[in-house]
Formats: sequence, C-alpha cells, structure tokens
Amino acid sequence: MALEAWFMQENDDDQRLPHHKNPPEYVSLDQLANLGVLYWKLDPEKYENDPELNKIRQDRGYSYMDMLDLCPEKVDNYEQKLKNFYTEHIHGDEEIRYCLKGSGYFDVRDKDDRWIRILIKAGDLIVLPAGIYHRFTLDTSNYIKLMRLFVGEPVWTPFNRPQENHPARKEYIKSMTEIGVPLEAH
Repeated sequence: MALEAWFMQENDDDQRLPHHKNPPEYVSLDQLANLGVLYWKLDPEKYENDPELNKIRQDRGYSYMDMLDLCPEKVDNYEQKLKNFYTEHIHGDEEIRYCLKGSGYFDVRDKDDRWIRILIKAGDLIVLPAGIYHRFTLDTSNYIKLMRLFVGEPVWTPFNRPQENHPARKEYIKSMTEIGVPLEAH
C-alpha cells in the first residue's frame, strides 16, 4: 500500500490520533512531491542488504546511518522527547527516515500553511527537504523503529518556528516559488 497523507483537523486532541477532517481530505504523492517531500516503498525485512536502498543512499549521498527505537521502554524522558519532536521546526539539511517497524506521523506545512499528516509504516522511506516546517509524533501504538540517514556526519539541529530568515528556509521558499518540474515521487 502506498503512503497515506491527509490534511489535518487541528484541535487539542491527543497528538497521536489521526486527526482526519470530516470528510477526510487525502493528499497524493504528487502533492507531497510538489512540496519537496520524497517517498520510496521498500522491503524492511531486507534493509541490511537491499540493493534499492543502497542505490538510493549512493545516488543521494547518504553516507551515514543509525537506528532509533522510539518507545516508552527504550527512551529516557519519553514524553518530553515526544513533545520536543512535535514542536514545529525546520532543519538546515534534509530529514531522511526509513521506517523498519511500527508507525508514526510526520506533519508538514503546505504552501498555504496548512498541516498535512503523513502516516509512515514499515517499509516507508521519506525525505523531508531542508527548510520545510514539520514535526513528528508516534501514533497510539507508541512504537517505531527508524533508520536515520544523513549526508556526512549526522546533524539533527531543530530550529523552532519562526525561522523565515534561516538560509535553509529561504532556499526552500525560493524553490517553492520557482516554476519547474516537481520532484519525482516513488
């Protein structure tokens, strides 16, 4: 099954719930690609020797990789960490995550500043462009195992909103206003 994404109903309910509008308003892979969000569906059972994953890593320069098990039993100060991940922010580099087990949500802002919720499950590899406002949370299962990929040494510095003058944000806005062909979605 392909990646699922939808416009969020904003409210104060538990952040781990789906937050569908009524009726739901789904977002296509092409719409995500127009925001610079890339997606591949891979086989998480063979991540250690997957030629397709290796090709993506080589083509995009993802030379560093580590793993993250995110659940209450394995993360100190779990609730605080989850709260930090859910604070709206940008990064100076792409955020690349490959879900190996479990599930969670990446929320990204569209061009009209509306939240789009992206459900990631085992086999989903997602790339968020540098400078896009986003946040992350688990769903009600409270478990996800992620492979984190980086170009060079890992850098995970969040810059909380507002960041309109951050170079990565300026470059992202510029890329969204230029006329061109959207990035290829997989």
